[in-house]
Amino acid sequence: MFEELDYQETPYGAISLRRRQEPRLNGLMLYEVKLGEEWLMSSLFTEAEIQLAHLGLSLAQKSIPTDLKVVVGGLGLGYTAAAVLENPAVTELCVVDIMQPVIDWHQNHQVPLGKTLSSDPRCALTQGDFFAMATRKEPGFSNDLNYRVDAILLDIDHSPRHWLNAENESFYSPESLTQMVSKLTPCGVFGLWSNDPPDAAFQALLDDLFDTTETHNIIFANPYSGGESANTVYLGSVT
Repeated sequence: MFEELDYQETPYGAISLRRRQEPRLNGLMLYEVKLGEEWLMSSLFTEAEIQLAHLGLSLAQKSIPTDLKVVVGGLGLGYTAAAVLENPAVTELCVVDIMQPVIDWHQNHQVPLGKTLSSDPRCALTQGDFFAMATRKEPGFSNDLNYRVDAILLDIDHSPRHWLNAENESFYSPESLTQMVSKLTPCGVFGLWSNDPPDAAFQALLDDLFDTTETHNIIFANPYSGGESANTVYLGSVT
């Protein structure tokens, strides 16, 4: 009924991977990730993470139809990254996660999408600080100082106001986001997943920084409540 597949102490707290059957859902097998006592990810609720990839790449492909280079910030259980790889126009995917154990779970096939990601030659799983890579002037996501990507999709914090680490707060500012935009190609796209409802102040910030912005309210079934839940996907595109 319940198995802890991994538990490791990290500089950011204890991270654990659990697998359990959910008796309330006819024994459905779930994978869950916790950092300390905080829930990070469940395989039960993945629709918005998947839509982050689909919506972000759809917007990018309006101007860049082929040979897409993509960065995903945050690996988790791999649903955003796997959705990126479903798109045949993607030629390079770099997934950045600060937690080496999370990368190990995928490379060791301890999670359902691990083999999908680790066996795809387009996909590189990179241990590192996404926020540092995205905001430093150089070298960014590559040692090539001129390297730019067509989409940056971020799924790390719970929302622009609810961070896993207080140090992440500075990323959601005009200065840091401007640095991140410099890592995008012309017509490149930034996408962000949020667990919270649309945030008017953050939307206004994106409107100031991007030529085109979209905010999507992603509705999905919640079998626990018998109703629906919602996440938010923000998109911004530069010209």
